[in-house]
Amino acid sequence: MSEVADWNANLDPEACPPLAGTLADLLERVLDKGIVIAGDIKIDLLDIELLTIRLRLFIASVDTARKAGIDWWETDPALSSRAARDELAVENARLRAELAAVRHTDGETEEPEGVR
Repeated sequence: MSEVADWNANLDPEACPPLAGTLADLLERVLDKGIVIAGDIKIDLLDIELLTIRLRLFIASVDTARKAGIDWWETDPALSSRAARDELAVENARLRAELAAVRHTDGETEEPEGVR
């Protein structure tokens, strides 16, 4: 008998019971702890690197991602209305400063009527 067969024959089925659980339990555990999947795709032709793609996938709940310091969805204007408003406010302030600088160089001291 081979070593593998001997080893399997000596296993106690009660010592290592099968993991019981549902897909929902597995998903809850993954989202709670988080999981990282990483990989690189590299295409070379005659030892010349033509293309490299680096893939990084982090699967977790929002709370777990925040604990890991990941919160890009809160600052991306395409995904957050608050971020879009903040971006518009920053752009507005920048444009007002530029306008004030132009007026200052032209010698204007007062704001034209109707502009605010």
